Amino acid sequence: MPGFFSWISGLFNSTQSVPQAASETRLFNPSSTSQPGSSNDEGDIVGQLEDHLFTWLLDVEPARLRAGTDSGEKELAELERRLQMNEMEELPRKPGSLPMLMRALSNEATERKELTRIILSDPSLTDQLLQVANSPYFRPSEHVIESVDQAVFVLGVDGIRNVIAAAVMRPMMAARNSREALFAQRSWRWGLTCARAAEMIAKIHRDDTSAHFMVGLLPALAYITIRRELGRIYRTRGSGSEPEPALLRLALARYQWATCQLLANVWTLPPKYHAWLLSAERPAPRQAHSALTDGLLLGTREVLRHARQRNLSEENLIRIVHLSPEQLGRVRTVLLRMLQEGKSSQVRT
Repeated sequence: MPGFFSWISGLFNSTQSVPQAASETRLFNPSSTSQPGSSNDEGDIVGQLEDHLFTWLLDVEPARLRAGTDSGEKELAELERRLQMNEMEELPRKPGSLPMLMRALSNEATERKELTRIILSDPSLTDQLLQVANSPYFRPSEHVIESVDQAVFVLGVDGIRNVIAAAVMRPMMAARNSREALFAQRSWRWGLTCARAAEMIAKIHRDDTSAHFMVGLLPALAYITIRRELGRIYRTRGSGSEPEPALLRLALARYQWATCQLLANVWTLPPKYHAWLLSAERPAPRQAHSALTDGLLLGTREVLRHARQRNLSEENLIRIVHLSPEQLGRVRTVLLRMLQEGKSSQVRT
């Protein structure tokens, strides 16, 4: 049970040991239900969605993801060892201002001036925040946001929380070279969409919206981290410059949740983040989907639909996401507008 021990370990010490990952893991994990056959049906549906996601992220034909991976087992074993021993060289370090920001954002009494002061104390965060706040994913109008104080005023405390989370993570996911450019770009778009979906679904459930936005970004950050770590292992061992898509897909699927837990632990995120990750990885029998799980499902489906990729039918979407038709329509409208504006911005630039 990869997530459980990672979570418990993270609560008591700063050096995490990630137990051996299961050979078959998924991003989407339906819980068993009382209706015979329904769990298997849902498992098949979400398995197809995950396959479509990897085909798009890795920009390959589906057949290439089904190729043999025996030649890369030693590299996978080294990746697993690094996760177990907390020796991931590509794991993003905790941003220096994150603890102070987490405390401020979790306190409902935090005032605008205090938030502005904390942000301005980190010049790199200030630059990133203004870039993110002016992106089509967050800017509420055509007017340019020119200062941190203006951003906090225009977006409000709730809005600025999500901008801060995105601003903290964006530099870690920026492409370092042409080889990872497309993967990084698509992972970021996918992560933002899933995070926004998780945030909106959390609002429907009257849960913590800004925390769900941040935890919704972690799988995308885990993906770029795993890709870089496996690439580093390949180069160090002289195995080639890049792992084959099938092996990379296996690494992403096998270690995505362990890497998310490790990120949450190293960054000393609150225990509820570990609990949400665990619930998404190992849902209890007959447990309703969490906001994170439904956010990942809906965000993935809408990103693929907008990119004109192979996808799920409308009927299957309704079956796997635990939202009413009215709630589903509300969330999808926001996601579609965000994706359309993001694409229009890329075309203009």
